[in-house]
Amino acid sequence: MAKDSPDRLKEFWAEIPRTGKDFLGSIRGWKNVQVALEEDVIWLKGFTGEQTVSPEIQQLPDFLLYELREGLLFRKDALVPTKKIRTGLLWNPIDKAFQLTFPPSNNNFFGIDEKIEIKLKPIEEEYSATALLCSIKEIREAIVALPKFKLEKTDWIVINNQALFIGEPLLSLPGKTFWSKDGHLLPSGYDFECKNLSSLLQRKYNTGRDHWLLWNKSGNVLSLDKEDFRKLSVSSFRLTEKSKEWN
Repeated sequence: MAKDSPDRLKEFWAEIPRTGKDFLGSIRGWKNVQVALEEDVIWLKGFTGEQTVSPEIQQLPDFLLYELREGLLFRKDALVPTKKIRTGLLWNPIDKAFQLTFPPSNNNFFGIDEKIEIKLKPIEEEYSATALLCSIKEIREAIVALPKFKLEKTDWIVINNQALFIGEPLLSLPGKTFWSKDGHLLPSGYDFECKNLSSLLQRKYNTGRDHWLLWNKSGNVLSLDKEDFRKLSVSSFRLTEKSKEWN
């Protein structure tokens, strides 16, 4: 086989299992990329050299990147081809090929139309809790009894009939604890089933890191503006309690 010219314009292809379609939302804005479907595989082509080494590509699960040479597909730096190119495929721009939307069961407040199936799974690793979600009814007496120096190290926000506290150390109150990962608040003992999803979601939907993304074990998320949090004090707690009717 003839050696490649150093000036040759490289052409890149890729494949990903059809089950990984939802992860392509992270590159859906790359209008130069085209996709085609073949049974259980999604084929992609048209990447620039810069795109092939981008974080968006690196974090796609089961994503195989190839370089096209003389009708054959080579893995990166490989001397022997992996397979021949597929023919007879129907190609479409990636931004037109898929309608990606978050599933309706995912009670998020991103205000977007893109779909990513997000699942959390139990983990054995232990991480320090940084947030605590409590029932207002169960903690109203305990809050009033806590010393001021413990309260002033805590920020809080009201979510329906619950209060979310963030601070170190956490208050000793009954409730559900969460640990922090890349700006996400995940239930203690749980992590994303696909661990690379954490930073991907932050870059796409919380670029300014001005929100906390609060998750439950079912994979539902609530986006909380950090500016809506306030310092905890007995007076702020009592005023909030009076302004609402707790069930």
